[in-house]
Amino acid sequence: MEWNAETLQFLSQCFLNTLSPYPEPRRAAESRLSEASDRPNYGLAVLRLVAEPSVDEPIRQAAAVNFKNHLRSRWSSSEEEPNAQPQTLAPDEKEQIKSRIVSLMLSSAPRIQSQLSEALGVIGKHDFPRRWPALLPELRLSLEKAGEGSDYATVNGVLSTVNSIFKNFRHQYDTKDVAIDLKYCIDNFAEALLMIFKRTAGLIDNIGVSGGQAAILRPLVESQRLCCRIFYSLNFLVLPECFEDHMGEWMGEFQKYLTVKFSVLEDGGGDGLALVDELRAAVCENISLYAERYEEEFRGYLSGFVETVWNLLVSVSASSGRDRLTVTAITFLTTVSTSVHHTLFSGDDILQQICERIVIPNVMLRDEDEELFEMNYVEFIRRDMEGSDLDTRRRIACELLKGIGSNYRERVTQIVSSQIQSSLALFSENPTANWKHKDCAIYLVVSLATRRAGGTSISTDLVDVESFFGAVIVPELRNQDVNGFPMLKAGALKFFTMFRDQISKPIAMALIPDVVRFLGSDSNVVHSYAASCIEKLLLVKDEGGKARYIAADISPFLLVLMTNLFGALGKPESEENPYVMKCIMRVLGVADISREVASPCITGLTSVLNKVCENPKTPTFNHYLFEAVAVLVRRSCEKDPSLISAFEASLFPSLEMILARDVTEFFPYAFQLLAQLVELHSPPISQNYMQIFEILLSPDSWKKSGNVPALVRLLQAFLQKAPHELNQEGRLAQVLGIFNKLVSSPSTDEQGFYVLNTIIENLGYDVIAPYMGHIWASLFSRLQNRRTVKFVKSFLIFMSLFLVKHGSQNLVDSMNTVQPNIFLVILEQFWIPNLRMITGSIELKLTSVASTRLICECQALLDPSVGTLWGKMLDSIVTLLSKPEQDRVEEEPDVPDFADNEGYGATFVHLYNAGKKEEDPLKDIRDPKQFLMASLANLSALSPGRYPQVISGNLDPTNQTALLQLCSSYNVAIV
Repeated sequence: MEWNAETLQFLSQCFLNTLSPYPEPRRAAESRLSEASDRPNYGLAVLRLVAEPSVDEPIRQAAAVNFKNHLRSRWSSSEEEPNAQPQTLAPDEKEQIKSRIVSLMLSSAPRIQSQLSEALGVIGKHDFPRRWPALLPELRLSLEKAGEGSDYATVNGVLSTVNSIFKNFRHQYDTKDVAIDLKYCIDNFAEALLMIFKRTAGLIDNIGVSGGQAAILRPLVESQRLCCRIFYSLNFLVLPECFEDHMGEWMGEFQKYLTVKFSVLEDGGGDGLALVDELRAAVCENISLYAERYEEEFRGYLSGFVETVWNLLVSVSASSGRDRLTVTAITFLTTVSTSVHHTLFSGDDILQQICERIVIPNVMLRDEDEELFEMNYVEFIRRDMEGSDLDTRRRIACELLKGIGSNYRERVTQIVSSQIQSSLALFSENPTANWKHKDCAIYLVVSLATRRAGGTSISTDLVDVESFFGAVIVPELRNQDVNGFPMLKAGALKFFTMFRDQISKPIAMALIPDVVRFLGSDSNVVHSYAASCIEKLLLVKDEGGKARYIAADISPFLLVLMTNLFGALGKPESEENPYVMKCIMRVLGVADISREVASPCITGLTSVLNKVCENPKTPTFNHYLFEAVAVLVRRSCEKDPSLISAFEASLFPSLEMILARDVTEFFPYAFQLLAQLVELHSPPISQNYMQIFEILLSPDSWKKSGNVPALVRLLQAFLQKAPHELNQEGRLAQVLGIFNKLVSSPSTDEQGFYVLNTIIENLGYDVIAPYMGHIWASLFSRLQNRRTVKFVKSFLIFMSLFLVKHGSQNLVDSMNTVQPNIFLVILEQFWIPNLRMITGSIELKLTSVASTRLICECQALLDPSVGTLWGKMLDSIVTLLSKPEQDRVEEEPDVPDFADNEGYGATFVHLYNAGKKEEDPLKDIRDPKQFLMASLANLSALSPGRYPQVISGNLDPTNQTALLQLCSSYNVAIV
């Protein structure tokens, strides 16, 4: 793409149209840009547009965003990532971009500057420092010039860029190459970083934290924040000598920023206060890093920072909206509490103050917590119930208690227990006004509970669980007003869920109807927690792994439970509630499903399915939805086969809609459900299914790799249930075409063998014989050109299955038609050496029995001229049957072939409840060892004296011993 007036006009118009509020011009512009992006020098042309002052800023900003995204997908070099798609940029274009981007980024308006800074970070991730040695000197020079002229727009542009590049050191291991890169960065930038940090500190001191103009002070504070983040990155892996030498200068300023108040910025609240808090949070992260990793060098500064952070926390804890600073400050104290300096917290008065002045104020519910509870239940639950709340005040305050408790457990337990009782007493005085104190008490018990080592059981020393549950939790669960004080109800349900193992079955059973009632709460959090509580209760196991709650336990209220669960899905914003759907799935997996329950359930589930097909957007919910359908179909139809036709009538329109509307996200699920229905069906297969069969045979259906396992599963179901239809209208040839495509690629070859094995199992030899030459030729070609461990094992299992189904003679003859005597070559080079690699009970039995039949029945192996081959085969059989798996399998994992997935987006998601049952093709043989010994005894009796000699000459000594032991165990002799 040449840079000229025509290109300028084309790109300007396209980027202008991408800003259009109307979808048609926007999509057209996006399509044209997508096509243009494949042309050489497209990225460079967009960068030149960004630099064009005659173009309006919104257009240049849109171009900057496009440029950044273009680099993300195309910068990585083809040498590093040979299969990277789409095509990477040409070296010349890269060099031109690198020569222009720094100066342009520094001279751009703030919004464009931030996009170009990120783009520069993308380049740096791949090229810096080794392929871009000029970058850091250029940035340092720009920083020094801007610093001298107090040009803080440029200073912060440079620091922001350096921060995004150096950030990579926080996510890497301390390898030799990383150490070299880190040393380069420190040698070339640490001095400049300290210089600008001190210069900016001096400017702040001259302005005065209380006076001056906010507009002047704001960029200076931002500069110090960026310096702190760069400090963190450069110190993350090791303590550099230059930072150790200047530790006093850094720590002096850090201490200052934690103590002084920037009145001109903070008093107005809002952005100014947030900016200062971000600086303080960055300081807290730096001193936490030093306290944790460089304890000895940091020792002299520690007690001063503990006192400073303590005082800061006491004031911040009383304020709203300062969560990040609170969390980082408490994290620092927690780090110290678990270090050798924990004695700083040893005094009783200090422990009491920590609980009263830091922990309790941060655990008590705030207005923003209530707002999140009401307005964004998904985020509230993510933080509160799913353990992702380590960045919240409530959880981090409890982590501080846990940290101190690791050394002062009894005293912390005593103080917190006393606080819990005090909070409950305040609640009792005035439940309506003081309900948050009860919530605080429940939260402390739940958050400070510990998981017993090696198990799932939760314990606590703070309260007696049974009495606390009866006195504090049960009254909330028994409360008939499901909508009153919803946060208390949620806390009570969470407690019940967490301590479910310790609540006796009679007590829990008496309360389950109350929990079912809470499914009708208008609060999304409450009915989600109620659903989760029931779902988790049904997973409880007693000693011996026996389920505590069974179908009979939930039968009395099953109908109202299912009614309330589907009712919860009708609540606003819970239409795709994953906790409710997971509960539906779990209940259907446990309950005794009668026709009266099955009918409304399948109606409800298909109704939900039809709605989500319009716009699939919640993957977890969708997965549980399909699992619920699968488990309902499986358990209902196994019990009452007459329900199959009713389920087909309900499900078929939905599954057909998925295929007709091209809802690609649901294709793997739909194919697995169809496979389940086909497997449940008795032959002959109805015409509806045969129409699906035609879709299945279409090459277009197999283009996405995410569909392949589900399609194979469905194809196997058809092969099993409709073998006669398969051999009509050229379908078998189409199926073998699918097999051939699958088996040719290392990413899908295993799926190809599943298809082939099912054909071999379900069709007579007279039907498949005409195709065997092509099948063997395809397999031999792959064996010769792209052999992998996985392929060889699958090939061996296929040959074994062929033998037990169609006989050793057909196996030998059909292989030798491709090439004379190739059977013995395959036997010697692949079957014998790889037999010991087989794993899985069914696979082990199949291959050992097939191998036994080969040496005892196959004329090609009974010829005395191949006695050595016979002996080696027996040696492999004995190894397979006598040695444990870990002693015989030395498998190197195959390297995945990424090229085979080119252009495929979706990934396969297995439906557990629609799983295929593993079929044993040798049900009549129980013990493969007994089969081997009986077969050898019969064979040797026909030629006495021949086989002991072959055995002694070809079997490993340990296998000869193992064979003698087997003779003794099964009371047979090889004569």
